[in-house]
Amino acid sequence: MSDIPEAMRVSVLNGIHDIVTEERPVPEPGEGEVLVRVQAVGTCGSDVHYYEHGRIGDFVVKSPLVLGHEPSGVVVARGPGATRHDVGTRVALEPGVPCSRCAQCKPGRYNLCPDMRFFGTPPIDGAFCEYVVLREDFAHPVPDSVSDEAAGLLEPLSVGVWACRKARVQPGSRVLITGAGPIGLVAAQTARAFGATEVVVTDVNPHRLRFAREMRATGTVDASRESLADSGFEPDVLLECSGVPSAASEAIRRVGRAGRVVLVGMGGDEIPLPLAHVQGFEIEVTATFRYANTWPTAIDLAAGGEVDLDRLVTHRFGLDEVEQALTIGARDDTVVKAVVLPQVATHG
Repeated sequence: MSDIPEAMRVSVLNGIHDIVTEERPVPEPGEGEVLVRVQAVGTCGSDVHYYEHGRIGDFVVKSPLVLGHEPSGVVVARGPGATRHDVGTRVALEPGVPCSRCAQCKPGRYNLCPDMRFFGTPPIDGAFCEYVVLREDFAHPVPDSVSDEAAGLLEPLSVGVWACRKARVQPGSRVLITGAGPIGLVAAQTARAFGATEVVVTDVNPHRLRFAREMRATGTVDASRESLADSGFEPDVLLECSGVPSAASEAIRRVGRAGRVVLVGMGGDEIPLPLAHVQGFEIEVTATFRYANTWPTAIDLAAGGEVDLDRLVTHRFGLDEVEQALTIGARDDTVVKAVVLPQVATHG
């Protein structure tokens, strides 16, 4: 690794509202791992939550933590036994590495592995830094038609792919999506790519609703002005991406007979469940936790133009500006997705 520096810049969360840039040694790839120079990292609501609250559920920031779990980059070195990727290969990084041995991993449900090591989730450092190491089979090559920024956003796209698979979205499906944030927007595009003929998106932000219509939604509902009941839309699939309990409860009441509900958004710990409607209509209610085996599909959707990830990027920041990237959403309601570019200090 003679052409790789010994030290790198890292953005570190030391505590609530306390982020600093410091130097750390560049990590060395171990057995079966690759060293990746990070080119772009999307910011996520979970990053913001750790910054603002220092925890998400049982995951608590107890020591300095590097956030960031939506990275792309270039392979610059290989550890012993790593043979899948040549140096110079552009890759999207799947940020969760499971044990591959447990009762969840063996049947392919590795997203539920109890020993998952997931970027930016305490105590595992993430990718708001210049270099990371990762097991080579979780570094996915991307074609030149997928930009560095889009390659990072294959992570939220994978959430949309997993949600549509769980909901069994298929040709002819009528899909309701609550929440026009990044996940709702990629879920809408994915549902259309899976063959849904109607995709209606709800939100309270007019800018994001306009964005949803541009991103293949067939209809939108401004929940601040109109109720779902007044819209007259009866979906057979609900993808709840808002994380707002009241929005979820209202939307479940709109799902038709034998419909499917997938809870995607993370918000309150509980939602009011309209049990009589769920039972009377035999509605399936399930949830998602991350994803499994989604990257090949996500790469195909992005490379083929069926999902436009570059359009989601509205703001860019350098590595010294991670704090600004995590707080821009509170200052600017036109933000859809902020991206950190670790190879520059400030984006300017």
